[in-house]
Amino acid sequence: MTLRIKLALVFAIVAIATAIAVAILTPSIVSRGFERVQAEDPQRAAGQGLGPGPRAGARAEQVQEETTYAIVAIAALAASGASILGFVVAGRLVQPLGRLRTAAADVASGDLGRRSGLADRSDEIGQLGRSFDTMAEALERSDLARRRLFQDAAHELKTPLTVIDATTTAILEGVYQHDHRHLETIRQQSRLLGRIVDDLRTVSVAEAGALPLHITALQVDAVLAEVAQGFAARAELAGVILERAAAAPDVQILADPERVRQLLAALVDNALRLTPSGGTVSLEILPERVWVSLGVRDSGAGIDPADLPHLFERFYRADQARDRGSGTTGLGLAIVQALAIAQGGSVGSENVPGGGARFWVRLPRAHVK
Repeated sequence: MTLRIKLALVFAIVAIATAIAVAILTPSIVSRGFERVQAEDPQRAAGQGLGPGPRAGARAEQVQEETTYAIVAIAALAASGASILGFVVAGRLVQPLGRLRTAAADVASGDLGRRSGLADRSDEIGQLGRSFDTMAEALERSDLARRRLFQDAAHELKTPLTVIDATTTAILEGVYQHDHRHLETIRQQSRLLGRIVDDLRTVSVAEAGALPLHITALQVDAVLAEVAQGFAARAELAGVILERAAAAPDVQILADPERVRQLLAALVDNALRLTPSGGTVSLEILPERVWVSLGVRDSGAGIDPADLPHLFERFYRADQARDRGSGTTGLGLAIVQALAIAQGGSVGSENVPGGGARFWVRLPRAHVK
């Protein structure tokens, strides 16, 4: 039963009870008053004589006054009882709101694990409690993500900084010769630091909705051709076949050309690193009525099902044993997701039956008139 119905029933019961009390008691009070008049002057009350005498008239006025006072007293008692009942009922209704206020104060003070305890109710208060719990859970997840981001960023930044410090220290102390090989190590690690910072900035700006975008109708075939051409040499060196989807000249998307190339390049780069020599990486197009999915499929070992929900998280690595000094920042897929969402799209991943994995970006389709 909803809170509105409960309140309506309470007020209806109070009003009906008051009306019934007055309706039941008023006739008996009035009749008793006039019975007293009749007992004192029966002949005049029966209609004999020319009219009531002075004594009977005064008595009638007294009875009328007493009757009025009695009715007012009954109404006052009924109103008092109704007020007490309403106060009790209102207290019971307000009590869960007090619990919710306490829970909100706890969350505001930093206890993000606090819940309302009202989720099991079926009325509006229960709906409010469930909404509060959902908000508190979202805040808790956001806080955990923020803490993990700081921890992961510190860890990722520490590795190249440690390499730079160790290399420069060894050169200064004479352990290493002052040659180009060790200077190149310092330069590579400095560039890795720069990429991590740039990638973090790209993700944060995109998620904040402040990423500058130039949305236009974009020919999908042309974008896939550019990306495939850019990775052709690397695929050949790795012994991987890089395939393009069949031509789809009428398929266009609404997106920023530079950002689409950036996110597709990140997916192809990821696929080439996970595909062994002799394997295949395919660029796919799946046009729908409203959306166009751009997919990158590889013939590698696939993805552990436990890793699938976390692949687009910052710094998440499905292969924890992979060398962190390989030049990757661990933010590639997080950037893909941020760029896709910023352009009104979405991302996803799945294992392909028979081996390998598929990553896709779904973007709005531009309908040609």
